[in-house]
Amino acid sequence: MPITPLHMGPGMLIKAVLQGFFSLIIFCWAQLLMDIQPILVVLSGKGHLHGFSHTYIGATCIAIFSALTGKWIYQAIMIFIKNDFTEYQKLLFDVPKYLTLRVCVISAFIGTYSHVLLDSIMHADVEPFYPFNLDNNINLIISIESLHKLCIYTGLLGLIIFFVIRVVKLNPKLKSSALFKILFRNK
Repeated sequence: MPITPLHMGPGMLIKAVLQGFFSLIIFCWAQLLMDIQPILVVLSGKGHLHGFSHTYIGATCIAIFSALTGKWIYQAIMIFIKNDFTEYQKLLFDVPKYLTLRVCVISAFIGTYSHVLLDSIMHADVEPFYPFNLDNNINLIISIESLHKLCIYTGLLGLIIFFVIRVVKLNPKLKSSALFKILFRNK
């Protein structure tokens, strides 16, 4: 995947399904940490592009670090943007004041493991089960173009599902056409 953005599509679908039990911010933090090693390899020209960080053992280490540091990252972001949300927007976008360790752990592990899975499909040099097995049996199980489309479409589907669920939770009597009024109203 080109340095992380497409990984966010499946993350949005997971957020739609898990709602408050999943944090896109922690998921994104884990994605960014996963790609530090490949970025360093590209910049230095030395090392294995998708090395240890793109194994399930490496992903486990990164997930633990992401979960433990993610709470502070989340708090910093919330302090930075806190005045930009109305109470209704906080409810609509499911913005909790604090994250539990459970949410951080779930989000970080889904983030790192899905990263390894998606990159295993796309990149032949990923060895997800290193050091036990050096084979990558799912490389190109679908085409790269199909993988990119899958990530984009899951993201769009996730956005739709997320907002439908949030709007219905906020107002069970809301008719489906009202969703568009809320999403596209003039400010």
